[in-house]
Amino acid sequence: MSSTPPTDEARAVRPGEELDLHAVDTWLKAQVPALEGTPQVTQYSGGASNWTYRLQYGNRDLILRRPPAGTKAKSAHDMGREFSVQKALKPAYPAVPTMVALCQDPAVLGTEFYVMERIAGLIPRSRLPPGLHLDAAQTRQLCLNVIDKLIELHRVDYQAAGLASLGKGKGYPRRQVEGWSDRYEKARTWNVPSFRSVRGWLEAHTPEDIATCVIHNDWRFDNVVLDPERPTEVIGVLDWEMATLGDPLMDLGSALAYWVQADDDRVLRATRRQPTHLPGMLRREEVVAYYLERTGLKPAHWVFYEVYGLFRLSVIAQQIYYRYHHGQTRNPAFKHFWLIVNYLHWRCRGLIKKSRAIAPGRG
Repeated sequence: MSSTPPTDEARAVRPGEELDLHAVDTWLKAQVPALEGTPQVTQYSGGASNWTYRLQYGNRDLILRRPPAGTKAKSAHDMGREFSVQKALKPAYPAVPTMVALCQDPAVLGTEFYVMERIAGLIPRSRLPPGLHLDAAQTRQLCLNVIDKLIELHRVDYQAAGLASLGKGKGYPRRQVEGWSDRYEKARTWNVPSFRSVRGWLEAHTPEDIATCVIHNDWRFDNVVLDPERPTEVIGVLDWEMATLGDPLMDLGSALAYWVQADDDRVLRATRRQPTHLPGMLRREEVVAYYLERTGLKPAHWVFYEVYGLFRLSVIAQQIYYRYHHGQTRNPAFKHFWLIVNYLHWRCRGLIKKSRAIAPGRG
């Protein structure tokens, strides 16, 4: 392991995504009068959903989050909700960033946004941060720590945290299958499949809730922040826009949709956005086994959660592609997302076919 790698850094703001700096600065200084000077503004390039900016004042290091232009699904970019969830969760789950202020006045930026404290640390993306070198044992420990941080979240007493109204209660798996199916129909373009057979299979195999807890709903390595001094330790968890009360295995299934292994096929390896391919990282089946052992949960039909996670990721990718397809974003990274949707459809069908071969009565 290296000494101390540089922390995650933002870059120049993308063309067309500039902030009205005067408006933001004026509003923010009314909320936090002690701010000094005019902030240096940069942007994080990792997110494909909400736009995230760094505001470096002389005495404060802050992060601003706002929805993208041309938002298709308003409920997926609710800044007020994301702000409130993190503020309530922070005392029970310290890895949440510290909230600073929420702006619901469209006169400032034309949309809601919020500001929070920046957590200075390392963010693992498709590769480990520059200068960070872990051997297989250290990589395994990092992997286990990330899973343990998810388990820690699932153990939060949501009622004591004041988050009982965050979700709708029992029936979460069925609501999710129906909801994501509806969102896919609304975002579908001519060049992607209908997912009709996959959606039918999910509807026919939807289980009852195995438990109810706070779930992150976007759990990935590039949403965690690592301690620069002890880079196997997780000190922050980011991107809470889809957090809710729900079934913990649905959260795990969603997380595994992003899990790419070293021996996966070439297409899947090309989509990798986290370092799960490194020697020492657990394989998908090992992640599931570890999580179930630590939590004591016993699903009757695990493949449902894995197929659900892949279908959900298909919808997210398609919603992003929809914005590009209709000229609502010019980010070239989204140009070929329709190909990913087609590939994920193929993976879903493959898992369903495999499950039928193993347990014919369940297919």
